[in-house]
Amino acid sequence: MGDPMGFFDRFKKAAEPEKPAVPASVTAQVSADTLCAPVKGRVCKMADIPDPVFSSEVLGKGCGVWPEGDVVYAPVTGTVTVTMGHAVGIQGDDGVEVLVHVGVDTVNMQGEGFTGYVAQGDHVVAGQAILGIDRGKIASAGYKDVVVLAVSNSAEFASVELCADEDSAVSAGEAVLKVAR
Repeated sequence: MGDPMGFFDRFKKAAEPEKPAVPASVTAQVSADTLCAPVKGRVCKMADIPDPVFSSEVLGKGCGVWPEGDVVYAPVTGTVTVTMGHAVGIQGDDGVEVLVHVGVDTVNMQGEGFTGYVAQGDHVVAGQAILGIDRGKIASAGYKDVVVLAVSNSAEFASVELCADEDSAVSAGEAVLKVAR
């Protein structure tokens, strides 16, 4: 017998969002010392990100990508340590800790315009979809949509350097950062 009043319907688990496929640009060249572009777009140096916390590398060395797409992908293979609507932290299987952060001051959107595809504790592979973004909502809220890729444990490496040309177009999954141990 069903629930004629629909009382229990409100306790049903919400449907999981459909996760986009791994992009074809993720290739076998991805290695333990390479981080992939989290989104298709144009690369920028960390110093050029319009947020002093990121541009001064307080949260780690890295780069930004001005997105052309609406899906953000894991830059490394590892375990999701935190999800915050507009950001995802990943502990790489190889020891690199990354923060993928969408936008400047987008924390103020309180998750509006973002679709999470992963949860804390999930194991992800480089190129797996981790976030959906609504760039129109970000823009209409008055925020910049740069996708920041920060190595939060940069001090543990000899170097973290941009390996893509500044202002070059990249596909999600292409190598953008190299870490030297």
